[in-house]
Amino acid sequence: MFRKLWNDRGGNYALLTAVAITPLMGSLALGVDYAFMSQQRQDVLNALDAAGIATARYISGGGGGDAAKQYAQDFFAANLNSADASKAILTVVLPADNAGGGTLKLSAKTTYEPYFLGAFTSLLGGGSSETELAFNAVSEVRLKNTLEVALVLDNSGSMDYLGSGSGKKRMVLLKEAAKQLVDTIAAEGAQMKKVSKPVQFAVVPFAASVNVGAANKTAAWMDQDGLSPIHHENFDWSTMPTNRKVTKSGGVYYKMGSGWGAAENQKVTRFTMFDDLQRIIGYDNVQVGTTVKWVCTSWYYSSCSYQTVPVYDSVPSYGPYASWQGCVEARPHPYNINDAPPVSSTPATLFVPMFAPDETDRRDSYNRRAENDWWDDLTSSTDSAYRQKYMLKYFEPAAYGTSLAASGRGPNASCTTKAITPLSDVTTHSGKTAVTDAIDAMTSNGATNVPEGMAWGWRAVSSGAPFTEGRLDSENGNDKVVIVLTDGQNTYYTPGSLGYNDLASNRSIYSSYGYSGKGYNGTSTTRLFMGTSPAVGKSDYSNGNYTDALNEQFAALCDNAKSNRIIVMTVSLDLSWTKTEEKAQIEALKTCASESRYRKDPSDPSKPAKLYWNATGSNLADKFKEISEELSNLRIVG
Repeated sequence: MFRKLWNDRGGNYALLTAVAITPLMGSLALGVDYAFMSQQRQDVLNALDAAGIATARYISGGGGGDAAKQYAQDFFAANLNSADASKAILTVVLPADNAGGGTLKLSAKTTYEPYFLGAFTSLLGGGSSETELAFNAVSEVRLKNTLEVALVLDNSGSMDYLGSGSGKKRMVLLKEAAKQLVDTIAAEGAQMKKVSKPVQFAVVPFAASVNVGAANKTAAWMDQDGLSPIHHENFDWSTMPTNRKVTKSGGVYYKMGSGWGAAENQKVTRFTMFDDLQRIIGYDNVQVGTTVKWVCTSWYYSSCSYQTVPVYDSVPSYGPYASWQGCVEARPHPYNINDAPPVSSTPATLFVPMFAPDETDRRDSYNRRAENDWWDDLTSSTDSAYRQKYMLKYFEPAAYGTSLAASGRGPNASCTTKAITPLSDVTTHSGKTAVTDAIDAMTSNGATNVPEGMAWGWRAVSSGAPFTEGRLDSENGNDKVVIVLTDGQNTYYTPGSLGYNDLASNRSIYSSYGYSGKGYNGTSTTRLFMGTSPAVGKSDYSNGNYTDALNEQFAALCDNAKSNRIIVMTVSLDLSWTKTEEKAQIEALKTCASESRYRKDPSDPSKPAKLYWNATGSNLADKFKEISEELSNLRIVG
């Protein structure tokens, strides 16, 4: 056909042929180039994928370093087929060098030199005939896609409210959504047959405080000797009588004096104070000694004589009033916002059991009582602050008829949540049951302390004490995730705001930061305000200022966690952008959240999406499905 067109001399036909031949031949040339280029591009992609899989196996078998990189290079070159190996450049990032989640990342850059395109563009006056086309490709392989997740879930009293648009209580909705999340990720993890503990979950319920579990009473990370600067914060041992002193020696307090009897020289801590709280539970007729009496066994025969006979008395028997339920106070700044290991050489890092002091039993002019009056003051002083700190009362038993302290009351005030469930492998029946049972056991009661919940979520997934079930923090191929859900703003309450008196000038009810009216370690600054900005008034003892302080603690904690490779996902439940306090909490949660590795921000595709979800009662389950998809993406790299 081309020959016929070339030899034809007809005027119009020849002219039309001359005009048409250039685009026709150009299209043919471009088609040839495109076919060759597409083939070479596909060969590079295939070689890249093959090298990624092969090198991943090589590393899993013990290879690494420069040898692994060379292995990848050789395998890539051997599988290029039609592609020009001299023009294909491979870059290898090994898992040990990749901070994005323990993946092997291979990047290829190659160029294609067209057969006809350069000459064709030159013929048309387009410039150089040395035209080259370049393209890049990336392959990423996760060597061990394991996952550790802490579910940090709000158990405050407001979780008993109905979820908007649902007809169910928020706590019920949360339990359903959380268990579905566990089911989905557990099913995916179960497919990883040769990986130990592929998916682990922990449950961290929080309200005003966090319960680490009463079984940890003797753990080394608990302050067994009362060394922490906050351990005796609310106790005044100078109020003890001369024969029953409590004296400090070597940083530890001991019982000193004859009045202690067999207990003399024993140490005094919050743990021992729980044991010393006794109540009379009954009376026994007990022999207390003997006496000599003139005893007549028979008057008829005058059988009388002096005899030694036993003496009996009604003696009280004692039982416990309360035992430690497992809640701990927040560590003093900066240890409240980090994962510093608890060690006795730095006492402030140790965890201190909560012990809510007995408050005054006096009433104010409005006949309001103190929030936590649970024991007889045993002093005639009219000074309510002194009555609260009068220590002898804790060592005298409560009267007969006194009941056991109710859960979350007495010395366990503000301890209302179930204990943390440590990381458990949910691909096993026992592990999954432990997690789902913990979710089902949650109840709604108490205030809201999101930072303390967040801090324990971090500690639950980290590898160091207190909880050591997690993989090493430095281990690649493993993601540590903390999911925080709350339905309200951070709260810390003044007694008056709850209808109680504050005759002892505590400034707040007792909670995980102690009393806001008590200075830390001899200073005038309460622990709640430590580390906060000037925006938080250090002498402003109001609920609003307490919320601001907790918000700042939360922000600092989030930054610290993320800088330690913790992935933070946050969820607000039934919070509104139109309410000032709730808006502040929404913004705090969104700021705290990490950035997605896979999704873009719909409002600005140039930025990654935030791992934050604003849920309502009606769509909470859907939001948790989105979280499930995000967790799935952490385990699978395309």
